[in-house]
Amino acid sequence: MAVTQARALVPGLDVRDADPEGDRALLAALADHAARRWTPRAAVSDDEGLFLDLTGVAHLFGGEEKMAARILRFCARAGFAARIAIADTPGAAHAIARHGGVPLRVCPPGGHAEALAPLPVAALRLEEPVLAAARRLGIERIGELVAMPRAPLQRRFGKTMLARLDQALGRASEPIDPVTPRDAPFAELRFAEPIATAEAIAQAVATLMTRLVRTLAEAGLAARLVTLACSRVDGAEQVVTIGTARATRDGGHLLRLLGMRIETIEPGFGLDALRLTAVRAEPLAPEQWAGTLAGETAPDLAPLIDRLAGRLGPRRLFRLSAVESDVPERSVRRAAPLGATHAWPDLPRPVRLLSPPERVENVMALLPDLPPRRFTWRGRAYRIARADGPERIFGEWWRRPSEAEAVRDYFQVEDESGERFWLYRRGDGVDPKTGGLDWYLHGVFG
Repeated sequence: MAVTQARALVPGLDVRDADPEGDRALLAALADHAARRWTPRAAVSDDEGLFLDLTGVAHLFGGEEKMAARILRFCARAGFAARIAIADTPGAAHAIARHGGVPLRVCPPGGHAEALAPLPVAALRLEEPVLAAARRLGIERIGELVAMPRAPLQRRFGKTMLARLDQALGRASEPIDPVTPRDAPFAELRFAEPIATAEAIAQAVATLMTRLVRTLAEAGLAARLVTLACSRVDGAEQVVTIGTARATRDGGHLLRLLGMRIETIEPGFGLDALRLTAVRAEPLAPEQWAGTLAGETAPDLAPLIDRLAGRLGPRRLFRLSAVESDVPERSVRRAAPLGATHAWPDLPRPVRLLSPPERVENVMALLPDLPPRRFTWRGRAYRIARADGPERIFGEWWRRPSEAEAVRDYFQVEDESGERFWLYRRGDGVDPKTGGLDWYLHGVFG
């Protein structure tokens, strides 16, 4: 319909320009991923979909249905709503996926004709003039076309309809054009005589790095994850992996990271081949130079982060980012060292949160809204001199039914020695459904 008509029906309708090129690029990336992870025969269809040939690979994932369910879960994690149909022919799978009305349908062998019969004629990927002619004649379902003589169909609708019908029913072949996964950039050296010393290995790695950086530059890429595969003369292989916080083609920086790992290589009786591969490579786009004309530049933390990650491990480096949640333990998450973070809300929160909150005993407090006067935590009794609260936080009912009526009342308290704590009581002190009135220590200020 026209945009003006749609806006009249739905006030505040969000209208955005179509981006066919971006959609096509995204489908190509998904097809490349499918060809690497699920089946080597993956192709992009002409109308925003993918063809996957599961011949000979479905058993590796527990069968066709389990494999399709796994792909659906992957799409959901990636933020896409998807439908999958598995049939004997590409045309039948295409029609059932778009007009079957269910997220997943697996047709038994030879059952695609029965599954196609109740579907509309538009499921055969026909042009609009052909569909209009079919509507004028009262033909609405594919089953009606199958039951009609072929000669009148060809005279009225041409060869296109019969060709699509035969492809869907398996009477004619319909080849797909699979994508060819792009090989990861690499550089390789083979030696006439095995090498075993750290100096020789370092020199060979430097030569490989020069070649790899040249290959990346020609492709317009930069490395995020690099592996060094060392083949020993006894047939064993050792792999050393380094990662970077940001895509880079700085060969010196990558060499320094590999140099920290060379001592972990055990050459045995010698290495006869080395292979350096950029397992994960990304396009290297131009960046805004953060500085002034006077030469002042912002420090680049990526090399420092890479060196620290190489020594401490990548999981030990992270930033904290706020999450939109009123429940304190859910309002924070870990982010990559150079990843985007969200600002913290302007709320009084302790520096340290206990995970999980620790229960306190011997609490004396008047219900429903007064703070505690004393409590015992870790075997020590505290008497409260000052307090502020309550701050009421409700449960997130959309996560689990048990939080539909849950309530927490938080209090900031300070004992007689000046120590400050963050306590909460489960329940509002009036309705037993909101909580059992037990107390917990959730954080410590200062």
